[in-house]
Amino acid sequence: MNEMDYTTQKLRNVGLIGHSGSGKTTLMEALLNFSGATDRMGRIEDGNTVSDFDPEEKKRQISLQASVAPVYYNGYKINLVDLPGYFDFVGETIQGMRAVDIAMIVLSATSGIEVGTEKAWKYTEKIKLPRAFYINKMDRENADFDKVFDQLRDKFGMPVVAVQYPMGKESNLQGVINVVSHRARFHDKKTGVMTEGDIPEEYRDRIDELHEMLMESVAQTDENLLDKYVGGEKLTTDEVYNALIQGCVSGDIAPVMCGSASERIGMTTLLEDIIEAFPSPEYAIPQKAVELTSQQEIFVKLTADKPFSAIVFKTIADPFVGKISLFRTITGVAQGEMTVYNPNREKNEKLANFFYLKGKNQAPAEKVIAGDIGAVAKLAVTKTGDTLCDPSFKVRYDAINFPDPVMSLTVLPKSKGDEDKISSGLTRLMEEDPTFVVARSPETAEVIMSGQGETHLEVLASKLKAKFGADVDLAEPVLPYRETIKGKSDVQGKHKKQSGGHGQYGDVKIRFEQRKDGKDELEFVDEVVGGSVPRNFIPAVEKGLREAITEGVLAGYPVIKLRATLYDGSYHAVDSSEMAFKIAASMAFKKGMEDAQPILLEPIMKLEVKVPDDYMGDIIGDINKKRGRVLGMEPEDDMQKVIAEIPMSEIQRYSSDLKSMTQARGEFRMEFIRYEEVPATEVPKIVERAKKMKEAKESK
Repeated sequence: MNEMDYTTQKLRNVGLIGHSGSGKTTLMEALLNFSGATDRMGRIEDGNTVSDFDPEEKKRQISLQASVAPVYYNGYKINLVDLPGYFDFVGETIQGMRAVDIAMIVLSATSGIEVGTEKAWKYTEKIKLPRAFYINKMDRENADFDKVFDQLRDKFGMPVVAVQYPMGKESNLQGVINVVSHRARFHDKKTGVMTEGDIPEEYRDRIDELHEMLMESVAQTDENLLDKYVGGEKLTTDEVYNALIQGCVSGDIAPVMCGSASERIGMTTLLEDIIEAFPSPEYAIPQKAVELTSQQEIFVKLTADKPFSAIVFKTIADPFVGKISLFRTITGVAQGEMTVYNPNREKNEKLANFFYLKGKNQAPAEKVIAGDIGAVAKLAVTKTGDTLCDPSFKVRYDAINFPDPVMSLTVLPKSKGDEDKISSGLTRLMEEDPTFVVARSPETAEVIMSGQGETHLEVLASKLKAKFGADVDLAEPVLPYRETIKGKSDVQGKHKKQSGGHGQYGDVKIRFEQRKDGKDELEFVDEVVGGSVPRNFIPAVEKGLREAITEGVLAGYPVIKLRATLYDGSYHAVDSSEMAFKIAASMAFKKGMEDAQPILLEPIMKLEVKVPDDYMGDIIGDINKKRGRVLGMEPEDDMQKVIAEIPMSEIQRYSSDLKSMTQARGEFRMEFIRYEEVPATEVPKIVERAKKMKEAKESK
């Protein structure tokens, strides 16, 4: 079908979302193949599916990014967006969901509801996105539609209604019955086509029962329908489908479909119901935006009748093509050569040569109409989440909210001289993935990347090698320990050197103690009287101390909370210099620290963990085991929130720990709050580690 032949009404944008391994990628593959978009059906095991085209996806056999492919069927264009089920790649799901009008939550007929199913439902609830369920793998052993359907109704309540029902079980799956129209469709194994027939006797009662449930649900979406239904009148098929669409849009109904993607059973019925029961972009929730001239908040309805505007929902960093920006047209149409405005960057962009993506393959697009998903390459300033708009229609759509990183690892180059390659590669990957950040530690000069979990960071490191030729190792970052003193000391630092001609002479007496006001930086107090240290050398003493505190005496960590009072000293009329007093001050510092009970301090984090009730005991036990203190608990969003303080050293890999403790149901955030003394039992280990690191650095 030619892309010119359809209108916004004939578009469907469907996000495939759900637990990892439920068959989303295979379902996309089956629909593409069934509709004739591909000539053979790819398999995840063979690494030849349309949507999992990244080398990392092939290796791991899971989707790691949102990918788009259009299916043309009966005069309609259905944009399928395959979204990763693995939780580390939630950023991709958030981006992809911004481009669709309905989420089809895929679940396995053998496993039923899994964590990813719950998370998908919760997320669609949060962003008010219509949703449907697709019960996949109906051909597998122990596949049970009724059991999974009942689970869905128990878990998610009234809005879950069956619009399809399977005929035959497991390897004997024969086809699908349409609950709305009472049509049975039998699957022909040879051709893959479905033929119509009578509903077998043994299914009739169950179909009547499901039909009644469906009628009851759709009648409640509209008063006229309710009157008709209560009055015993039959609702027409068209009325039911229209009510299904309205119910989907309002969130009052989530239709349930079924089939087997790997065997391509039920693809006809699924495509027909996507067209009949899923909302077209006309029903999309109006986009919240700021009208730039008046700075007023407005809601923009998806329409072809206004000048062009779009939101860029994803960026792909392609080492060959450069940057590809995927966008969804909200108003107007993208076509020809256009100069548009990017309000997020306050700059103009030139757009030309639009194309559609099918996985990694590009097909030229003459135009990208309102509601459709298109792509454009080589934009200069535009990033994910930005708006593009016609200069005569200046709006800025709501940005996409991404989660903060929860885990950090240090990037170590495998070969010398790769630093530039690594740095530019990481910058390109940051454009592609807004859920990860790269920063340089001011203290250790390490390059630290932070993301959504261990797998996320490992995948990014592999991409760095595959796409940009930079090979790296990942290690835990050096923890920012600090040193200070508990006691007081009063010391002299004297630097005296005689070596022909000018000598060097500096002599200071300094008292060291801990700052009383709790501040971290060095407090330098000048109490010199009678000129024992001349005025012009006092700044050199302070400078000598400021340089010296970057390395403490215990393990070489910076020193904080220190008060140093210079009260006396002596000088030599000829041999004294700024350098001599600087050296004298650093000598006094070393001696003063050693005499004043030096201690190690560790960073303490405030940790907030949200988990379902059942995991509370495990979480609290684990926090206690990790030297943490629980400060309080409070309910939040059907979960319990635990607030605690915990040493940073104990939770560097907390995202992995929490995943395994809660089967990925828990979530957390943390922030640095203060430094505290390290328990005596831990000090020798830290000192030993610091010593080894120093030796390793010096030997390089």
